[in-house]
Amino acid sequence: MNLATALRYLDQHTNLEATAGRAEGLSLDRMRRLVSVLGDPQTAYPVIHVTGTNGKGSVARMITSLLEAHGLSVGTYTSPHLEAINERIAWNGEPIGDAELADAIATVAAVEDVAGITPSYFEILTAAAFGWFAEIAVDVAVVEVGMLGRFDATNVVDATVAVLTNVGHDHTDGQGAWRAAIADEKSGIVKPGSTFVCGETDPDLRAVLGGTEAAETWWRGEQFDVEQSLLALGGRTVSLRTPTGTVDDVFLPLHGEHQADNAAVALAAVEAFFGRRADDDVVLEGFAKVKVPGRFEIVHREPTVVLDAAHNVDGARACAQTLREEFTLAGTIVVVAGFLQGRDPAEMLEELGARDAGFLIACTPNSPRAIPAPHVAAAADGLGIVAEAVSSVEQAVERALGLASPDDLVLVTGSLYVVGPARTMLRLEVEA
Repeated sequence: MNLATALRYLDQHTNLEATAGRAEGLSLDRMRRLVSVLGDPQTAYPVIHVTGTNGKGSVARMITSLLEAHGLSVGTYTSPHLEAINERIAWNGEPIGDAELADAIATVAAVEDVAGITPSYFEILTAAAFGWFAEIAVDVAVVEVGMLGRFDATNVVDATVAVLTNVGHDHTDGQGAWRAAIADEKSGIVKPGSTFVCGETDPDLRAVLGGTEAAETWWRGEQFDVEQSLLALGGRTVSLRTPTGTVDDVFLPLHGEHQADNAAVALAAVEAFFGRRADDDVVLEGFAKVKVPGRFEIVHREPTVVLDAAHNVDGARACAQTLREEFTLAGTIVVVAGFLQGRDPAEMLEELGARDAGFLIACTPNSPRAIPAPHVAAAADGLGIVAEAVSSVEQAVERALGLASPDDLVLVTGSLYVVGPARTMLRLEVEA
């Protein structure tokens, strides 16, 4: 099976990422059956399991970089991808090759009939990742939850360390005690005897989050935290406290105060995994090498182009805060934005601070869940924002670059399905 054939096989299976339909009868039985016939590869190495509404991808990358700096062989499974599906399965930060990915998917395809199930798109990729990590004999796997938590396909792992970044408003109808319900679902990844690293600080959720079977729980604000976070050229300089002490003057090459919070969670997770203090010099090295594509990533100058996959209200708010605090502009802001169903375009634009933009170009993400660009433009018009609708992401970016002066900033945001194509387009232009 080559990669094209493997991807056709994948596309024949239900992709909940594309449809985001309401899942009924949630169960891990199908996933457990699938990994069982594969020999339970997910038990061949220790796992750090990461969940949360926002920041889990950044935390997974930070943990990976810190573990690599300590000399470990690290498999990382994340989702969704920005540009290529290979990004989801990585070894020491490098995406799996085409041939290896095809083989990993083919291994799963070969046992589908034996398992007597029809797995989903995400279940196939998850099983493929677990199998490949076992094949290359990683020392540890860092596994990011897709959606949910307790019933996410990744939760067939028995993680040594379970990580919760935060609890926010995403993939929920917002009715009733939704925060407690989300906290309960996400804390379902915590297994008996593990260490639970909890970045959520809402005291109203303490009873829920404290009710796991973890051997030990580390709370942000108690066992670990950010002691100091200062702006620096190209990122931030932070001081991070863990149960073993504080490491100072850590350069984090990422933009946004929220990334300092993510760094505190990541360092705590690594120390919980090792059961000891991480060497300060290695911590500095690990954080200095962190890259998080598509998360307030600067990809162009004159004009400055920023890609930020803020896909929910909390993410949009963090994006706007980062712009205010870290950028002084001689020009204006041109926003390229597209959203998926389940988002209120007007609310998202408000949180992004789009009222302050000089112009907004709405686009339609390449997803079955896309909100049509004219609907987003109409929402912008209702807020008094000068806006127009363009059909594709690529056309919207071209239009923005045509409008922007060298002193302006172009912000491309709203969804990974906007940021990914924009990143590909801009990267190919540079390479050409």
